[in-house]
Amino acid sequence: MLGVIDLPTYLAGLVLIVLLPGPNSLYVLSVAARKGIRAGYTAAAGVWCGDAVLMTLSAAGVASLLQANAVLFGVVKYAGAGYLTWLAVGMMRAARGMWRNRREAVAAEEGQAAVDERPYRRALVISLFNPKAILFFVAFFVQFVDSGYAYPALSFVVLGAFAQVASFLYLTALIFGGTRLAAAFRRRRRLSAWVTSAAGALFLGFAVKLTLASA
Repeated sequence: MLGVIDLPTYLAGLVLIVLLPGPNSLYVLSVAARKGIRAGYTAAAGVWCGDAVLMTLSAAGVASLLQANAVLFGVVKYAGAGYLTWLAVGMMRAARGMWRNRREAVAAEEGQAAVDERPYRRALVISLFNPKAILFFVAFFVQFVDSGYAYPALSFVVLGAFAQVASFLYLTALIFGGTRLAAAFRRRRRLSAWVTSAAGALFLGFAVKLTLASA
């Protein structure tokens, strides 16, 4: 079908890959839990746009450029790791505020966050500053593209469309799950502080993992 081979295997692998936790899905869940469904979908839109850009770059051969140019890969890699670290520090500072005063300070901080945070832009940046994602899309997609097909770019589009549909379904589940968690977080400030601390630690782990990654 349009140069795509072994579609069932691709779909099975795609489901497993989408379900793996990462900074994108964790951020969408965090936004939905704190600000509701609409903000959650705003963040998800940033993820989808970022993924679409990465898929396009992959099809255009940018992944090969990153693999061949260690300096360029390093610049993108460390910029992405730095951004994830900045997010992790922000989450940990917020968690510390929750521990110090689980009522007035948290309410004030959440109000300030509602003013400052731009979920779409932040999610988009998280998605784009991940050179490994570009390399992954090529390494994974190319296995299911017929080398003899005259229009391989079209095959990438088909594979990318399936990936976006899977991402939409998964992030939708996270968004609605996050809004349910929000009620529990509001009732239990200690739980909210623990979860925020854990999210910050995970983002720091993502940053370290990206720093250690190689092309």
